[in-house]
Amino acid sequence: MILVNQNNTLIYKEKIYRCSLGINGLNESKIEGDKSTPIGIFSLGNLYVRTDRIKDLKTHFKYLSISKKMAWSDEPNNKDYNKLININYDHKESFYRTDDIYNLILVINYNIEPITPHKGSAIFIHIAKNNYCSTQGCIGLSQVDFIEILLTLKPSDKIKIFKDKNFIQNT
Repeated sequence: MILVNQNNTLIYKEKIYRCSLGINGLNESKIEGDKSTPIGIFSLGNLYVRTDRIKDLKTHFKYLSISKKMAWSDEPNNKDYNKLININYDHKESFYRTDDIYNLILVINYNIEPITPHKGSAIFIHIAKNNYCSTQGCIGLSQVDFIEILLTLKPSDKIKIFKDKNFIQNT
């Protein structure tokens, strides 16, 4: 299990990693656009990779190569809300970005089954921006750390995101 806490700390296999979280912290009652990371225990979804930038990734996940037409719907009134979509236009959640944060995207299965409009969408683990700047609600890791975790992480593993002031001492 991956453990994530409000102190921008992620623990996997007893190793501590720095991570970035939503600019508005952790939230038990997440809604679309609140820029917070949801609290809870979640399964992991698909892994998407910019295979033009990351070669020969070693992982237990079957992954999909990111194309220019891939995006994630964050529009609550769309029938494909909180799902992968194909696009032919500039989209806020386009997977094919000029920066590196979506070189690796692992979907966190938040608000997936069932999907509830306005409850929040596009919750991923992805590459952190420089200096681990806050995200819009995702979890950001350095590319090196993310690739290290993907070596042993399994699709059946889960992620637990929670508030605990004594996080490191209790793990």
